[in-house]
Amino acid sequence: MTTTDLHRLTGAYALHALSDTETAAFERHLAGCEACAQEAAELSATAARLGLAVTVPPPGALREQVLRRIGSVRQQPPDGAGPARPGRAPLRGRMLSRWALAACLAGAAAFGGTAVWQHQRAEDADRQARRAEQATDEIAAVLAAPDARTRAAAFGDGSTGTVVVSRSRDEAVFVVAGMPHPARGKVYQLWFDDDGAMRSAGLMDPGRTDQAVLLRGGIDGASGVGVTVEPAGGSAQPTSAPLALLTFPA
Repeated sequence: MTTTDLHRLTGAYALHALSDTETAAFERHLAGCEACAQEAAELSATAARLGLAVTVPPPGALREQVLRRIGSVRQQPPDGAGPARPGRAPLRGRMLSRWALAACLAGAAAFGGTAVWQHQRAEDADRQARRAEQATDEIAAVLAAPDARTRAAAFGDGSTGTVVVSRSRDEAVFVVAGMPHPARGKVYQLWFDDDGAMRSAGLMDPGRTDQAVLLRGGIDGASGVGVTVEPAGGSAQPTSAPLALLTFPA
């Protein structure tokens, strides 16, 4: 394995995607290559944060709702009436039977609605999981690209950001840690910096302070990535000065 080959293994090393032999060779190389050591450390930190980008909150208080519905269905009490006349049920028994039937019907309707609601929530969770898995795969592919390069910066609010760029894939990933939540009705929007002209690269999740985002669209010669605060839903062009602007690594 040549030195050039070893330089290209930083992303795969960060994702633990090397064989034992490759790992041993690369770690020997790290001892004498400061650039690879720094890049591998940055990519490892980025990979460690990927889980934050794909966590899916569990459904709401499903158990409590089901238990409340169970409590609303009354059971039929024992029938204490005397012997019934032939061919005719006691009046109290008939009334209790009607109440029990009504309760059963109400319970069936309630649980039917609950079953539909549970099915819809399960389908929603499944779709979210598939999207999260696809996003993770796309982000991991950029990190593991042979030409993946990183650049990190600390922002004025105490948060930190890292951009990972793969020129061969024409893709970039932006990772942020400790970013404050935007104001209500606002969202952080990412932008490619095309020599001063800003091109939308997607929205960040306003509910997360730590996240990894695959920039939407090709790098296409952009020199960096910027972050602005925009109205919910994003803007066609920035409406505020960038909170942060990172130059892409060479």
